[in-house]
Amino acid sequence: MKLVCAQSDLSTNLSLVSRAVPSRPTHPVLANVLLQADAQTNQVSLTAFDLSLGIRTSFSAEVLEGGAIALPAKLLVDITSRLPEGEITLDDESGDNTGEGIIVTLKPKSGKYQVRAMGAEEFPELPIIENSEAIHLTTAALIEGLRGSLFATSADETKQVLTGVHLTVKQDTLEFAATDGHRLAVLETTNERPLEGSSQLEVTVPARALRELQRMLAHSSSEETVALYFDQGQIVFAWQNQRLTSRTLEGQYPAYRQLIPRQFERQVTIERRQFISTLERIAVLADQKNNIVKVSIDNANQEITLSCEAQDVGSGTESMPAQISGEDIDIAFNVKYLMEGLKELPSSEIQMHLNQSLTPVIFTPLGGLKMTYLAMPVQLRN
Repeated sequence: MKLVCAQSDLSTNLSLVSRAVPSRPTHPVLANVLLQADAQTNQVSLTAFDLSLGIRTSFSAEVLEGGAIALPAKLLVDITSRLPEGEITLDDESGDNTGEGIIVTLKPKSGKYQVRAMGAEEFPELPIIENSEAIHLTTAALIEGLRGSLFATSADETKQVLTGVHLTVKQDTLEFAATDGHRLAVLETTNERPLEGSSQLEVTVPARALRELQRMLAHSSSEETVALYFDQGQIVFAWQNQRLTSRTLEGQYPAYRQLIPRQFERQVTIERRQFISTLERIAVLADQKNNIVKVSIDNANQEITLSCEAQDVGSGTESMPAQISGEDIDIAFNVKYLMEGLKELPSSEIQMHLNQSLTPVIFTPLGGLKMTYLAMPVQLRN
């Protein structure tokens, strides 16, 4: 195998795929990236796979001699990223007779690096989904949905199904839902490419895979279409010359729609950025004491007051104007959960809907995107 490519192409694509290389591989070959060069199409593809998440990307190069080889991922990334811009020649010399195994030579403008490689046949195949109808999604809809849901997934591996985002693809909408048991984010976005027939797809995809998808899509244009293929236990996202495959999460996802109250006794409309910056200031003190912030709703003065008392440290209180309907109430939240959700609501004004001091509170953007953020209040201890 022999090819000539640009340092920037090799480096960029290597850093994309190497995120699917496991830090502690269960088998030596998984610490490698599979490089495949096709002399007919002059395309080079790179694949990394940890048996759960797989990423494949490809780029153009001058392929003088086709072939495939498994190269040590970390070493290759570290070398390539430090090489000067310009052309790199990649050449494998199978020196079986010297007992050296496979040696790959990288030749930048000046110098030469040699790396030990493994045979491509040892590298596991990426799952291929046969006879599944592709569902086409727009990049814009996917990015929007991921941004508004990923932050609310759980990091607790014992609640496996909650470590993913539940994706529901309907006729012409996409719904993303994520919960960690303390808060819930649900975002509905329009899919420009309606589904054929009346089929509906529901699947829970690990947050780790979706974070990689989000990172990869950030480099694509928003008009780009992503094809989604789904089969029992496996999901594939494919676009342009990129492909991400992931195992799906098993288990019944919570019936989250039932958690969202239908009616509310109180409603508050508030300026989002002002609310967040006030919370950030109060959070300095809340940080000192179990992260709890108290929100007092005052109908007569049409304002809300945020306060925190951190014993032995100090206290803070700040008020801001709001449009309030319903009776006065004091309610408390974990300030981290509150801020994380508010930062993702995509509008300048937001509405807060609530009933009692310990029932779920709903935050929604005013106008624009259909997003619901539910936060569970915490008990105020006097």
